[in-house]
Amino acid sequence: MDLRAELLKSIWYAFTALDVEKSGKVSKSQLKVLSHNLYTVLCIPHDPVALEEHFRDDDDGPVSSQGYMPYLNKYILDKVEEGAFVKENFDQLCWTLTAKKNYKPDRNGNSVVSHQDAFRLWCLFNFLSEDKYPLVMVPDEVEYLLKKICTAMNVELNSCELDDYLSQEPQAQGGLTVWQFLDMVNSGRFLRGIEQEAVSMAVEEVYQEVIEDVLKQARTLFLLVQGYLWKKGQLRRNWSERWFMLKPSVLSYYMSEERKEKKGSIALDKHCCVEVLPDRDGKRCMFCVKTSSRTYEMSASDTRQRQEWTLAIQTAIRLQAEGKKSLHKDLKQKRREQREQREQRKAAKEEETQRLKQLQEEKERKLQELELLKEAQRQAEILLQEEEERRRQQHEEMQRTLEIQLREAEQARASMQAEMVLKEAEAERQRKRILELEAMQERLQEALQQEVKARHDEEAVRYAQARLLAEEEEKLKQLMKLKEEQEEYIIKTQREKQVLKQEMENKNKCLEEAQKQLEEVRVNRQRVDQDVMVAQQKLRQASTNVKHWNVQMNRLMHPIKPGDKRSNVSGGGGFLGYQPLLSQRDSSLK
Repeated sequence: MDLRAELLKSIWYAFTALDVEKSGKVSKSQLKVLSHNLYTVLCIPHDPVALEEHFRDDDDGPVSSQGYMPYLNKYILDKVEEGAFVKENFDQLCWTLTAKKNYKPDRNGNSVVSHQDAFRLWCLFNFLSEDKYPLVMVPDEVEYLLKKICTAMNVELNSCELDDYLSQEPQAQGGLTVWQFLDMVNSGRFLRGIEQEAVSMAVEEVYQEVIEDVLKQARTLFLLVQGYLWKKGQLRRNWSERWFMLKPSVLSYYMSEERKEKKGSIALDKHCCVEVLPDRDGKRCMFCVKTSSRTYEMSASDTRQRQEWTLAIQTAIRLQAEGKKSLHKDLKQKRREQREQREQRKAAKEEETQRLKQLQEEKERKLQELELLKEAQRQAEILLQEEEERRRQQHEEMQRTLEIQLREAEQARASMQAEMVLKEAEAERQRKRILELEAMQERLQEALQQEVKARHDEEAVRYAQARLLAEEEEKLKQLMKLKEEQEEYIIKTQREKQVLKQEMENKNKCLEEAQKQLEEVRVNRQRVDQDVMVAQQKLRQASTNVKHWNVQMNRLMHPIKPGDKRSNVSGGGGFLGYQPLLSQRDSSLK
């Protein structure tokens, strides 16, 4: 489905909403307002001259959809550029116009979905509806959409109840309109016992996946690939946490999950690649996205999240390489082709059944004709016997007539026998044809059984492949966990080694300082010992000098008298008065 077809579906709803009288026509003033609003939401430069020229008031009456299409194609749709406008704003405009007239929720507030969820379901309906007007969604697509919503809520859809609902509504056999679909959802018949908030979250998740092309990545089944990642800046080279959202052609990142302020985007093409990086700069679980112009470095919260992001981005790059812009558009096209193939097979089977029925009727008709011929032959034989009896009775008078009639009867009999031979041959051919058809039917049944067996084999192979992939993923997780534990142990050992080395260096420094202090103490002690020895020597010399001067003083204080030499020498009384002074002096010197 291209962009023009998507836009036309929403515009069709807006046009029909303006058709108040349901005549298929809309007044020119309303179309002017609609066109002006389309210019605004599609970000197309306004062309009021062309608008007035096309809808000038000298035209008679309102305008039909066929009359509005030339202007719509020439001045609006041909100028639309994909990515130059916000598709949600455009859908919101068309929804506002059509919902005001057609959408009728429960007045008591008991509706299963809110007004915003009804808008998202309307967008999903437009995406999955057939490209025929009026727009309807076939039962297969209705079941597909309801299953996706129920899967998002971890609820199983009751398909039997859906089939009963569709069988009870005769107009739903060919498909549901969007208003029938919304009424069915709001009735709560298929979402019984589920809170409105859970339904709203599921509808939003399916809307982001299908309409906004937010990719999913298999974990258990599918999860939306969006969330917070750390991103390294290009200029300042600092790390910032951003909310990332992945689409098939672009990886966008915002300030927060509200997506109000977009910080940038990474365009994905077949030349891009994803690589896992080793941990550094204090970040772990790193990977990068390489484009032709720049390399974007990012960090996930854990290894599992990094693996999910790398696999999802690789899936988006593979879709770009295969030329697929939207995964769900391709899936929708495949489902449509499968439905067409089923219808073709069904039509061919019905045609073959009809042809077999016709051949059977032809066979019965031929058998009836053969029976009639046999009955005619018996009647002819009876008439021939009667004629022979009459001929015998009238042998003489009707000899010539009987001979002529006999020849005619023989000719008729020969022609009838020849015709019977032809009819028998034709019947034989018909029997052979019936046998061939029966053999063909047996071969078709065998081919059908082989196809069913092949499908079973394919499902078994897929199951085995999924199991092997799960085992491989589990082994990869164990390997990554062992690698992380080894790295943590190495880092811890290095840290302990550095601490021990630092402690040894500190102890060596302290030891060197202690040795230096000890050496200084030894030097000081030697210096003090020398000073003590010098002081002792001086003290001895001083003591000797004191003794000498004491003697001299004693001699001077007690002069020698005649007869007193012995007593003066032995007594020494004059010098003894100075003994306390001398002992006090010696102690002070010591």
